[in-house]
Amino acid sequence: MTGTISTQTGSAHAGLLGIGAYRPSRVVTNAEVCEHIDSSDEWIRTRSGIIERRFAEPHETVQMMSVAASRKALDLAGVDPAQIDCVVVATVSHLMQTPAVAPLIAAELGATPAAAFDISAACAGFCHGVALGADMVRSGTAKYVLAIGVERLSDITDPTDRGTAFIFADGAGAAVMGPADVEGVGPVVWGADGSKYDLIRQNENWMDVVEMNQSEMPTLRMDGNPVFRWASFEMAKVAREALDRAGMTVDDLDAFIPHQANMRIVDAMARALKLPDHVAIARDIVYQGNTSAASVPLAAAAMLESGEAKSGDTALFIAFGAGLAYAAQVVTLP
Repeated sequence: MTGTISTQTGSAHAGLLGIGAYRPSRVVTNAEVCEHIDSSDEWIRTRSGIIERRFAEPHETVQMMSVAASRKALDLAGVDPAQIDCVVVATVSHLMQTPAVAPLIAAELGATPAAAFDISAACAGFCHGVALGADMVRSGTAKYVLAIGVERLSDITDPTDRGTAFIFADGAGAAVMGPADVEGVGPVVWGADGSKYDLIRQNENWMDVVEMNQSEMPTLRMDGNPVFRWASFEMAKVAREALDRAGMTVDDLDAFIPHQANMRIVDAMARALKLPDHVAIARDIVYQGNTSAASVPLAAAAMLESGEAKSGDTALFIAFGAGLAYAAQVVTLP
């Protein structure tokens, strides 16, 4: 006779307990970017909303930035690193394919022997991490989860590519999730459209680089116009579904915190959703650029630090990017 496998349950509700951010020290202006491409400050601002962005210095590694952002999040949450049961790192720019960077981050924080792994969902990665973390807390797999979004996109951006050189940037954001008295992380709406896989991707795979004996590494390429159309219209549908699953409407929102891909996309989604005037809209891209998996937590931290949003506010997270992967959820800000 075979035995019965036991199951477990966790907290009835999960919440965001703290959010932290790290912004690299080097500020890169549009004028500097235009030294390598045929463009202008006016064109870049008009097309993207970006005035400047941050590039990491050599010492500001993926690991270093992640640890700095995580320590801020842990301090705000009042959670000791040793209490963390799982570390999820969303990134596409940790250039060591294996092992993952998450175990190194966990060890430096003092979170060993927490489970630790990387996920690759591009710009949507942090929202995927939040969904995974909240589910772990509710299922009993973990009591406290640290989700990190981090990128050093300057390492994989071609400074001479007019379509991407002005967009991408570096930074890290982190969030601690744990038990809550009321639900603080709504049901995730996520998915991917692999039929549009080629719209955002590396220009070459690593095997091609090896076979051609190239000394230069692959860089990012993006077909901007179809990505803009897809994100501007399809993601508004995803946002409305996330609100529906959370039992809310746009009137219940205090803040809209989308992936900082392009200011025109942010504005298009806000119009499509018909956001009320009282909803604060994250516009971190102006001075931070597009940091892929790091953009949502960076933008959330900026709003909390500036007072545009406050603890207890209801916010809608939504992110989308290469894959084309996307994810959205309603959260209560810590």
